[in-house]
Amino acid sequence: MIKKINLLCIALMMLFMGARADEGMWLPYSINGKSLAEMQRLGCKLTAEQIFSFNQPSLKDAIVQFGGGCTGELISAEGLLLTNHHCGLGQVQAHSSVEHDYLQEGFWARSKDQELPNEGLTVSFLNYIEDVTSIVLKGVTDNMSEQERAEVIERNGKKLIEERKGKRDVEVEIVPFYHDNQFILFVYDVYKDVRLVACPPWGIGKFGADTDNWTWPRHKGDFCIFRVYTAPDGSPATYSKDNVPMKSKHFLPISLKGVQPGDYTMILGYPGSTDRYSSSGSVKNVIEQEGPAIVACRTTKLEQYRKHMDADPAVFIQYASKQASVSNYWKYYIGQVKQLQRNKVVEKRLAQEQDFKKWMNENADRKAKYDGIFEEFDNYWNHQNKYTKALIYHREAGWYGGEAISFALRFRQLNHMIESKASQDNIKARANGMKKSVQDFFKDYNQALDRDVTIALLNLFYQDINADQLPSMVKKLGDKGHGDFKAYVNKAFEKSIFVDQDKMNAWLDNPKSLAKDPIFALMSNIVNSYIDLSEQASSVSGSRAERLYMQGLMEMQKDHNFYPDANFTMRLTYGSVQDCKPANAVTYDYITTLDGVMEKYKPGDWEFDVPQDLIKLWENHDYGRYADKNGDLVVNFITTNDITGGNSGSPVIDGEGNLIGLAFDGNWEAMSGDIAFENQVQRTICMDVRYLLFIIDKMANAQNLMQELKIVQ
Repeated sequence: MIKKINLLCIALMMLFMGARADEGMWLPYSINGKSLAEMQRLGCKLTAEQIFSFNQPSLKDAIVQFGGGCTGELISAEGLLLTNHHCGLGQVQAHSSVEHDYLQEGFWARSKDQELPNEGLTVSFLNYIEDVTSIVLKGVTDNMSEQERAEVIERNGKKLIEERKGKRDVEVEIVPFYHDNQFILFVYDVYKDVRLVACPPWGIGKFGADTDNWTWPRHKGDFCIFRVYTAPDGSPATYSKDNVPMKSKHFLPISLKGVQPGDYTMILGYPGSTDRYSSSGSVKNVIEQEGPAIVACRTTKLEQYRKHMDADPAVFIQYASKQASVSNYWKYYIGQVKQLQRNKVVEKRLAQEQDFKKWMNENADRKAKYDGIFEEFDNYWNHQNKYTKALIYHREAGWYGGEAISFALRFRQLNHMIESKASQDNIKARANGMKKSVQDFFKDYNQALDRDVTIALLNLFYQDINADQLPSMVKKLGDKGHGDFKAYVNKAFEKSIFVDQDKMNAWLDNPKSLAKDPIFALMSNIVNSYIDLSEQASSVSGSRAERLYMQGLMEMQKDHNFYPDANFTMRLTYGSVQDCKPANAVTYDYITTLDGVMEKYKPGDWEFDVPQDLIKLWENHDYGRYADKNGDLVVNFITTNDITGGNSGSPVIDGEGNLIGLAFDGNWEAMSGDIAFENQVQRTICMDVRYLLFIIDKMANAQNLMQELKIVQ
């Protein structure tokens, strides 16, 4: 029997959910009472058991965490799985070549034996949940230091995970909530044979690319289709030709009804991270330190990517997924900083903190419990501000900058074995075990591009970071080259094994110390410098203040919706289809259509070109049963649902449990949403399932897939 979730937290959650139906990332197993009544008032016709149950098939059984960073949903009885194009882009790219350019042309398996396996790709189904707060906090006392508290929690948690897992083939994790005030255990069934079934061409799945990213209006068919396979007995298994399609416990029917303003929408998925109860100091750090640092490094990197990708189709294929990954949060941080300032989030947090101080000082017990936390906050953030930029540059311009440097990081353990004189058998076994990853790395590696990226980022690193926080090698080489690393990088690339597959393979056959390899030496120096700076930064902690502030806010604001911050656990959000009025005299419609795609169409443009087959269908107005009542083909729509990164690929579900859309983005005007939800302008951007079906049916003529789907009017 699953334990009852902390009663105080549930009581608060149930009370607060009615305040703003569109704000909140709710734990779906806690839905009942007032929350369900509010959902039903908005148009939900499902019971709590139909949404989330361990006793019968429910919506939660169709939802997966896809690849560890996105969401997906089952849409057939045979394990057919839908997610976003950008979530499956890495797999599509891995199967692509100049001869078989699935990125540009798309991919459609016409039968199950044409579906492509993807080594390392997994999907996870939620199996079991338990509130383990009392067990995890056993032995914790108020007079402990934060380090002592963390050690007790880690020890209790590790023991509990071992007990719950036993010998079962499941994944067990304990996740903190409300800044370590609550702990919940999750058990997942992890499936390891996930095959690529279909993806649309680049001009549909990636239409708009960087220019349109994080904006509305959008016109993108952001979908990719996979299939989950199991062992013949239905259990999770790694790839085998003997595996069979999963027998879905539950899958989502697809509705052709379409959307209208006010229609109920519900999203289930795995949102990654929000920080909506943080202090003003945290928000200021994002605006002044974190955001600008990430944008500066990624701008420099993307400039080099585009130069090489635009010049060579083969390089475009190699780097399409990498470029998209770098670009996504490059633009995100640009928008987040801008909207945090525009929406005056620091000022709002300061006002909240003043209210908290006033409330705290009205009662002696409160003052005794919470007094001093804002001094701790000030001390913590004043300290962190000295290190944030340098630490980010160590990562973004350092070992995650140039690919060869990042690649060298994988060899630290093997080099340690060599230098500590481990047995030759163990060294050889380790080296042989790395040969597959070496092959995979060089398949998608371009030395000329990486050379230019490495030079540009090291130049930026040396220029932007104070000398006393630079890695010693970066400072020495920068001083020697007067801020220009071109000569050093060129020489390093001539000598290093990390940029040449033949040299690397020869080394793997006879591994020796890497200490004299220039790329390995630079990587090691950057990593050691980062560790040193991290230790200095972590010498002052803010965790106690964060935990107590969270407790105090929940005690003080009894009319506020204290859903937990996102942390890659399953959440439910609900809202409705609505237009958006983000600024004075500006109104955005709630839908976009294929006409809008053609308005943006630019032949030969990597962002706005479209397939000729789509153009012909548009010219003939050949939309079939997928047109709306006006005869238009709806491409995207917006809702008031609350989402964040990790929700990519999440299903948009109507009041009857049918799939009506696929969530894939947020809007520019609410880019501060991970830190402060903006109720008036925050929107979720979704692909209409009628566009999905139109592409599968009318453009790709993939009738094998159409026959699998359950389509309802």
